[in-house]
Amino acid sequence: MPVPVGTRLGTYDGWEASLLKFRKSSFALACFCVVFGAGELRAQDGKVLYGKWCAVCHEDIAESNAPARDVLGRMSAQQILTVLEKGQMKTQAQDAMISRAERQALAEYLSGKTLGSAPANSIPESAFCRASADSFQKSLAGPQWNGWGVTITNTRFQPSAAAGVAADDVPRLKLRWAFGFPDATSASSQPAVAGDRVYVGSWEGDFYSLDTKTGCIQWTFAAESGVRSAASVGKARDGRITVYFGDLAANVYALDAATGRQLWKVKVDGYPASRVTGSPTLHEGRLYVPISSREESRVEAENFACCGFRGSVVALNAENGKQLWKTYTVSRKPQPTQKNRSGTQLYGPSGVAVWVSPTLDIKRNALYIGTGNDYSSPATDMSDSVIAMDMTSGKIRWVRQFQSNDIWNRACGQKDRDPAFCPDQDAPDADFSASPILVQLQDGRQILAVQGKSAVVYALDPDQHGKTIWEQRIGKGGAGAVWGPAVENETLYASAEPAGLVAVDLRSGKTLWSVPSPPCGEDKSCSPVQSAALTAIPGVVFAESVGGHIRAYSTRDGKILWDQLTVGDYKTVNGVAANGGSINNGGATVVGGMLFINSGYSHHGARMPGNVLLAFSIEGTS
Repeated sequence: MPVPVGTRLGTYDGWEASLLKFRKSSFALACFCVVFGAGELRAQDGKVLYGKWCAVCHEDIAESNAPARDVLGRMSAQQILTVLEKGQMKTQAQDAMISRAERQALAEYLSGKTLGSAPANSIPESAFCRASADSFQKSLAGPQWNGWGVTITNTRFQPSAAAGVAADDVPRLKLRWAFGFPDATSASSQPAVAGDRVYVGSWEGDFYSLDTKTGCIQWTFAAESGVRSAASVGKARDGRITVYFGDLAANVYALDAATGRQLWKVKVDGYPASRVTGSPTLHEGRLYVPISSREESRVEAENFACCGFRGSVVALNAENGKQLWKTYTVSRKPQPTQKNRSGTQLYGPSGVAVWVSPTLDIKRNALYIGTGNDYSSPATDMSDSVIAMDMTSGKIRWVRQFQSNDIWNRACGQKDRDPAFCPDQDAPDADFSASPILVQLQDGRQILAVQGKSAVVYALDPDQHGKTIWEQRIGKGGAGAVWGPAVENETLYASAEPAGLVAVDLRSGKTLWSVPSPPCGEDKSCSPVQSAALTAIPGVVFAESVGGHIRAYSTRDGKILWDQLTVGDYKTVNGVAANGGSINNGGATVVGGMLFINSGYSHHGARMPGNVLLAFSIEGTS
């Protein structure tokens, strides 16, 4: 339901205030590495703190998807401390009022290393560019990869002129430079490129403007929380180039692209655990922002008052950040429902997060999104759906729900689950975490191509309220079908397990070819799953694996043209110690003869953290 223009965001009253007050006191018990209390603690006390508050998740990753204990041990003390203070765990640590001494004790125990008096990975002055002041103006022209899907229709296809890389060139791609994100344990934000600059954020809240050819730093900006979304770059009415992105505390930023100066900052949702995961979409002075949440992952402790988050899309004036409209994907505010077996009051309906970057349909003045599952009872009618909204007003035009009664949260994975938290232990968790793709067919028709985590691909008719034209199952669903396919002309390329990579004809839905993901062999830390977003250029589709590989497949038959393992240590242009690891979330950015990819992921069971941005170019080019 749309919220009228002028409605203040992030305000709560009545039952919401009571729920938030209770939740602030219970977050620490919900499977987080946080504790109450203060006082000076020795490093050895970290063992006690870990055993009491952290082991329940980090010793049983099959149940929790949290990073395993051995993964934490490969991190530095400073990395862990930064995660607690500015990264993935910042909100939880704040809500639980964890002390600085306690954070330090945990960081030293988990890493087995001692904290220094200064950050271990500070960036030297030599890492910054020495270009002339007018170089930015010269960089505005040329090929781009802007936002999540290159185009506002989210095809994730880069044509030849902009890619600057042909299929015959791909085997000659060589590492040109590597850039390390200080103190980070994950690097999954998809880089955006405009002219000769790369715009990219880190999970620890640092946002960078880098030179595409050398990786030198033009400027840096410190966001309030981690940055996972891709940036969108556009020109304001006064001609100023502006960079837009969101963070993991549900803030949206507008920065001067030339200097990094903040133009405005807006909190688009005030609910705890709200975040901007999907990339904002920019078009003609409006910024369309998806709102998601990790509240479903916090349902571990029996005194957790699940759940009050509602997914939404917010439209902002790109000039000043003013809200134009906000439309919720759960139409009713959560109300008290039942109590669990420990007597904790639960709430619902809730959930239906929007993980995807919105897709825009200018012809119909429509915006398309996919939605996530419900977090708590009762079930809603917009979960696991594709939704069309009016771009001007935010009014919902139509909803196509593909899975009903999908009430899922982390409690569903517990061996002794409480049915009050999770009514159905077999709930499929069938999110649409990939953006819908608006496709123009050669016969003049337009379709919406959509892939869900169910590993089913759908072709929908945007003129018939999303009526299904055809559907095709390409795998068994789950981890291999998450962040989305790419489309070239009338062919869709999608990833799913155990099928691997699949090419689907968009006119008929028939599978053209399918190739399995290469196996990992004896490497226990590896995974063949290719869940990151795919990227296509003429003749080639790029896919990345949780095992740390980036591969180029021929679009003709699925033959592997190039395979680069990104796991390992790198000498970086900014002097920061960095390594590659699992690849997830954002895919490859291909533009101007170069390929950019982030490597390293330590969430959702991925076992290889990392903190490096890699830039490849064709061997022999300047």
